[in-house]
Amino acid sequence: MSTPEPRAARRGRARPPSPPRTADFRSSVHDPRVVARVGALLGSAVVVLFVTGMVSHLHQHPVPWLGFGPSPSWGYRVTQGVHVAVGIACVPLLLAKLYAAYPRLFERPVLRGWRHAVERASIAVLVAATTFQVVTGVLNVFQVYPWRFSFVAVHYATAWVVLGSVVAHVGVKLPTIVVALRASLADAWPEVAGSARATTGHGAPATAPSTGVPPSGAPAAGAPEGEPTRRGFLAAVAATTLGVVALSVGQTVRPLAPFAVLAPRDPRVGPQGLPVNKTARSAGVEDTATDPAWRLVLDGPAGTRELSRDELLGLGLVTAVVPIACVEGWSATATWQGVRVRDLVRLVGGTERDDVRVESLQEGGSYRESFLPAAYVAADDTLLALRLSGEDLDLDHGYPARVIAPNRPGVLQTKWVSRVAVLPAEKAA
Repeated sequence: MSTPEPRAARRGRARPPSPPRTADFRSSVHDPRVVARVGALLGSAVVVLFVTGMVSHLHQHPVPWLGFGPSPSWGYRVTQGVHVAVGIACVPLLLAKLYAAYPRLFERPVLRGWRHAVERASIAVLVAATTFQVVTGVLNVFQVYPWRFSFVAVHYATAWVVLGSVVAHVGVKLPTIVVALRASLADAWPEVAGSARATTGHGAPATAPSTGVPPSGAPAAGAPEGEPTRRGFLAAVAATTLGVVALSVGQTVRPLAPFAVLAPRDPRVGPQGLPVNKTARSAGVEDTATDPAWRLVLDGPAGTRELSRDELLGLGLVTAVVPIACVEGWSATATWQGVRVRDLVRLVGGTERDDVRVESLQEGGSYRESFLPAAYVAADDTLLALRLSGEDLDLDHGYPARVIAPNRPGVLQTKWVSRVAVLPAEKAA
């Protein structure tokens, strides 16, 4: 039988440190006004990302009641450029938001009832989904895919989760957000804490309920020496956000291209002065694309017709100045020469009111074929391009022939075309 430890010895033994509490985080950065301002910027960015992301998704997966057309020719270039630029801006905004608000992880008690449990669960979903979306989106820009799932499908589904969690979070926290946004950064926080007490029904807490910043004794216009001030932190966040955008948006905005050191591609660099995402070698078409026996197969109501490249050139080329824009955010305007798709369609009994399916020599991949709606078929600038900037297409740009159409994602500008099939209205439906 063991001898009980003397009480004096127990008193002298050091107690294990208690877990931190919200009140232990006294930096002025962990302030409801900072959290609300960064959150407002991040929330606005999420809305922009959702809208521009829907535009991109519906371009690639059209629905009958909301079809996009070839005008304006620069439309997709702008919306996708904005989507990628805002997505990159979300990296510092998300980090700043998490840093400013993380003391709330140490609230005690952990749960104050079912409402508080729902609130904390919704925040967990918001943080997880937003982080996932930003990280995978940036990796997609750099074409790094350390996963096996379909990026497009998962990114689209998660976008709805993010939007829903933002709406739920704002709905729950709206009274606190409004009070915090209206409060001056230079003032102390007691009046805000008092307002929060009035809206939540809690007694007089020792700390402001949303961050743990003491409601009394807080500096009126700053922080202790050596600590960042609220305004200084927000200024640093703004400068960092603008900086990363300025150093990457040059892949879309041509005048800023020399400064796009954070962008994975320079829109001025590549074969014939145009970037390439997928090469002929990676697509496995080097031999078939350069085979002299290559023929373009046209299928239509009047039957099938095959044309060699020389025969296509003999049909007479038209010129179109059309931007090409990719989902990764880069875009560039180029001068293309080729045959109008509507003229090819007419050779096999189709009309410009018919849809078209375009197939590539590429045997696999999500974009080995594309659907060309009738609105694009009828456009003057929708070409089966054979030349770029006065030269035959480079093999990596789709030689012997590729599709070029205005206001259309680059992944749908099918390269190494082998077949063009007319889909009369009743078959397309």
